[in-house]
Amino acid sequence: MTTHVLILCTHNSARSVLGEGMLNHLAAKLGKDVRAHSAGSAPAGRINPFALEVLKNAGVDTSGFRSKSWDEFTTEGAPPLSIVITVCDSAAAETCPVFFGGTGGQPAKVHWGYPDPSNAEGGEAGKRRAFELTRQALGYRMLQLLALPLATMDRASLQAALDAIGRS
Repeated sequence: MTTHVLILCTHNSARSVLGEGMLNHLAAKLGKDVRAHSAGSAPAGRINPFALEVLKNAGVDTSGFRSKSWDEFTTEGAPPLSIVITVCDSAAAETCPVFFGGTGGQPAKVHWGYPDPSNAEGGEAGKRRAFELTRQALGYRMLQLLALPLATMDRASLQAALDAIGRS
């Protein structure tokens, strides 16, 4: 059974997109039945070009990426979410809507915060470097997530493991 992961950031244009791209890319490479999605509470309507650039440079297929609202994941036809990860502080502080979990009820929720790479100083080179470092940091945590025995973990064990990854 596929484990669905929703990665949230306010504008769904940078960090959440990097997380979605890296998790799907790594899951496919490792043969894991995990599917990442991303969304935002106030979607920008476009994806930051630096996010697309660093993902493409890492070999990630970015076709079909779009900035979307988290409302898409609260409807009846939405994928059954097992995990919801917030990656920006403003999204973590917002009141999240009710997401429909899989067989275990509500999804496990965790905050893995990263500074917004679009605010990096140093012009285009500084932004490019910040996006690449954020992509690498998210990729590392996604590898840790993929190393978990997701299919056999109960919600409490999953929550504890996600919290531990966040502290690493």
